[in-house]
Amino acid sequence: MNALEFLLDLLDLERIEEDIFRGLSRPTAVPRVYGGQVAAQALVAAGRTVPADRSAHSLHAYFLRAGDPGAPIVYTIDRIRDGRSFTTRRVVAVQHGQPIFHLSASFQTYEDGLEHQAAMPPAPDPESLPTAAELLPRHADRFVDPSVVDRLLETRAAVDLRYVDAPPYATAGQVREARSQVWFRTAGKLADDPLLHVCLATYVSDMTLLDSVLLAHGRGGWASGDIVGASLDHAMWFHRPFRADEWLLYDQTSPSASGGRGLGQARIYTRDGDLAISVIQEGVMRVPRGRGSGPGPGRD
Repeated sequence: MNALEFLLDLLDLERIEEDIFRGLSRPTAVPRVYGGQVAAQALVAAGRTVPADRSAHSLHAYFLRAGDPGAPIVYTIDRIRDGRSFTTRRVVAVQHGQPIFHLSASFQTYEDGLEHQAAMPPAPDPESLPTAAELLPRHADRFVDPSVVDRLLETRAAVDLRYVDAPPYATAGQVREARSQVWFRTAGKLADDPLLHVCLATYVSDMTLLDSVLLAHGRGGWASGDIVGASLDHAMWFHRPFRADEWLLYDQTSPSASGGRGLGQARIYTRDGDLAISVIQEGVMRVPRGRGSGPGPGRD
């Protein structure tokens, strides 16, 4: 089973009861469940209780506790509303008797209406950019534990993700504009199920969104040992059809960091320039003791 097949298997939740599902986790580079996995699984669970003619148009979620990758996650569905045009579901993810994640998702039947969008920003062709397998090993000396390179490559093998400019870990100690761009697509073709593509984009959306916060402060990230962070909440709006197995540009910025938290916001465009998704996330962004508030790649 290749990495993408393994990921798709993770998203194929076991249905325990009519509105109760169970999912497993995959190994990660950190000792907790990857937030994008929980969000994607929760959206799968919600979508399986919604009529097929209604597509996800938004989700709002809170990460409540760190997930245990060694234990199953149970997803319970609350059918908040079934209207003529909109359907709303609430999902709570539970481990060891405690909620670790909460999601509200809304689905809508297709409608014609007003149409406009923000223009796609310039970006180089994705095939001209280095792959993760080419980029990460070049900067292994930037990480507290160089073996994290192999773990990152393993956990991200299902997704071809390419940075337009140097990622935060490559320029730790250098303050840059609070903006980051990546191209991404799944590492293989997907079925034509629209919900599957939405869930895969949700899975990827948690990987790099807070990079723009790190860049503004010259931080390399958790693997560099100069920041401690975790996702707090996450919101997405799905505007137009897209395929997660075709190149998508993830254009990310950070308007603010304060109070030990950083805010990232982003737009995701198809290669043809259609604005497909808007994303906002806030996360805990704490500087380890002894690191101070200024930039610098040193070690504790």
